[in-house]
Amino acid sequence: MARRKKLYEGKAKVLYEGPEPGTIVQYFKDDATAFNAEKKDVIDGKGVLNNRLSEFFMTGLGNIGIPTHFIKRLNMREQLIKAAEIVPLEVIVRNYAAGSMAKRLGMEEGTRLPRPIVEFSYKDDSLGDPLVPEEYILAFGWANQQELGEIVDMALRVNDYMSGVMFGVGIKLIDFKIEFGRVYDGEFPRLILADEISPDSCRLWDIETGEKLDKDVFRRDLGNLTDAYTEVARRLGVLPSNVTHPNTNPTLIN
Repeated sequence: MARRKKLYEGKAKVLYEGPEPGTIVQYFKDDATAFNAEKKDVIDGKGVLNNRLSEFFMTGLGNIGIPTHFIKRLNMREQLIKAAEIVPLEVIVRNYAAGSMAKRLGMEEGTRLPRPIVEFSYKDDSLGDPLVPEEYILAFGWANQQELGEIVDMALRVNDYMSGVMFGVGIKLIDFKIEFGRVYDGEFPRLILADEISPDSCRLWDIETGEKLDKDVFRRDLGNLTDAYTEVARRLGVLPSNVTHPNTNPTLIN
């Protein structure tokens, strides 16, 4: 088979031209980065776990009526997704103070917020993905007023779903980051959830112990990242309960 055309390579994923117009193959790498890629490593099995977990969440969100880019999982590291024009924003939903918010505001990590807070950052690694207010988003045309309202509404719906699912398996959803894209029905754009949802893009704490089950394990040198992600997958039923780690070397077909 001919090698697929690479469209884009990021820190954690590679995008390839899909088999049909309007589709893309999303490949999950084992690379782990933190602090805007100042810290890097390769974590065996991370891509496999994130592929399965993102499939799980995107499928669940689609089932409750939230449109996503997910079509189907192709193999252990790849999924078929809809091509979309990515809105250049990272949408962050926070339920508890942690990470940069706790540092900015001098709050103790784990402090419950009065209500979920939605923040936006401008997607530009060279600038460190700076936080931006809604006024910037509208002024620079990154999204219009209607789209911004839809983004906030969908982000809060995602939060409701994710919080409930995680609580059901003994995990506290501290915060998470999502992205959105536009697909077109003729000349009319509509928004869909894009990118991924995985422990790479969420903060997840065990409700009883406070143990971190997300990328903070890597950021803060708290243990084995694959073990943390595997525990999340096991609790959600994505992996059998007797599996301690996934097959880390799947055979990929190009």
